[in-house]
Amino acid sequence: MSSALIADPDTYVEGVPHDLLAGLRRETPVTRVGDFWAVLRHADVRAVLRDPATFSSQLGGTQIRDPATAADLAYVRRMMLNMDPPEHGRLRGLLTKAFTPRAIGRLTERIEGWAHDLVAAVAGRGECDFAKDVAADLPLLTLAEVFGVPEQDRRLMFDWSNRVIGYQDAEYAVSATVRPEDVTDLARTALAVRPEPGPDGVMPDPRTRAGMPDLYAYANALGEYKRTHPGDDVMSNLMHHVDDEGGRVSIAEFENLFWLFSVAGNETLRNGLPGGLFALLRHPGQYRKLLGDRSLLPGAVEEMLRWWTPVMHFRRTATADTRLSDVDIKAGDKVVVWFSSANRDETVFADPDAFDVTRAPTEHLTFGHGPHFCLGSHLARVQMRALFEAVLDQLGEVRLAGEPRRLRSNFQNGLKSLPIRWG
Repeated sequence: MSSALIADPDTYVEGVPHDLLAGLRRETPVTRVGDFWAVLRHADVRAVLRDPATFSSQLGGTQIRDPATAADLAYVRRMMLNMDPPEHGRLRGLLTKAFTPRAIGRLTERIEGWAHDLVAAVAGRGECDFAKDVAADLPLLTLAEVFGVPEQDRRLMFDWSNRVIGYQDAEYAVSATVRPEDVTDLARTALAVRPEPGPDGVMPDPRTRAGMPDLYAYANALGEYKRTHPGDDVMSNLMHHVDDEGGRVSIAEFENLFWLFSVAGNETLRNGLPGGLFALLRHPGQYRKLLGDRSLLPGAVEEMLRWWTPVMHFRRTATADTRLSDVDIKAGDKVVVWFSSANRDETVFADPDAFDVTRAPTEHLTFGHGPHFCLGSHLARVQMRALFEAVLDQLGEVRLAGEPRRLRSNFQNGLKSLPIRWG
């Protein structure tokens, strides 16, 4: 089988090619795929991620495909995800301080309540589409709370993340589920500039500023509002915090953080939740262990994150000639760390293709490693534990009620539909 298949979005409509990744990992753990190096072993992925001086996030961004223009590259470099030290550390430090213990405690309590209510809303039906009816809403509710977004506006984030993450999927690329009459005046102003497909039926590139004018219009207005009308949310804390040098988050930085949270923070968990349930459905014996012993749930969540791995890869760019697993890498080369492979590395995880809720704690790389370790990892774990506890308590053992539908993407390991039934 050709290594090029791991970069083909059509491959993932059928599932992650774990057999192909395993073969490449054993034979050529740093392998050439088109115009980039794919890094497949756990140890090599860690080595790349903890060395931003050699493997930069900023030089070319963190997506395999290069930005189309110099202006587009300059735009993506302003996002925290694509920054190197020291700029990255400054913005991350401000954001970390905004997540105060009080804010986290309030979020945790509300997440548990939302998870209970989302499952309760479908419990009497006997069946639902878990991906659409349950899993899609919990991260939206959480992010709306983080940003102080009015509840009726939260579905905007659903459409935005669909368009950005699902740009390779014909259905998600044109997502527009929000109606002007259902949202606030702030949102209606943003919807007025929502882009539409061109004559060829293709949407503008959502990974450019010009491709997401509605998101940026909303973020700009929201940031200005938070500056003058602070609430109890995390982003109000952020907009009012001043660092030791007298610096604060600018409106432009707020816009880019809003993009990052609305898209990355939403989509990753929205795929991780149905992915975790899919893992349990594929392994009913493990599901029954959880039903019988809820103390296994925290470990089960870690195993879901490892076994499903929502974000499959991230790119870095070599700043100088270097070597990785005896492979010569030149300055300027794209180096893409493949989390889906590293999380199944047999030198780190015993029987790595097995899903085992009793697996001893392991260093999966689902949240990354090094300076860019996911800032939202704690909230993601809280949401997963809360939702699966609600499923176990209210639905008991569930089973598939139809064929799951996967996202066409080589970046996000996504389920667009997961029909289930119970009782």
